[in-house]
Amino acid sequence: MVIIATLVHWILSIISIVVIVDVVLSYFMSPFHPLRMNLDRIVAPMLLPIRRILPQTGRIDFSPLVLIIVLQILDMFLQKLLLRF
Repeated sequence: MVIIATLVHWILSIISIVVIVDVVLSYFMSPFHPLRMNLDRIVAPMLLPIRRILPQTGRIDFSPLVLIIVLQILDMFLQKLLLRF
């Protein structure tokens, strides 16, 4: 189970890093840049449910922050669950 727990941890960490990179690149790159478009294809499906729930706050989008927090909580929960066995 340790191998599965480690794999789950790495996958959730990589998703968090991809979300952070997407947010940072959104400040500097055009939304039509191929790298940015591919990252948006990965990140947008995870952000859409959060954006439906969160109220709009003008120009600041808190949904990536909420997603990273949810991923971290999910990681902690799954680590405790998987390492229990």
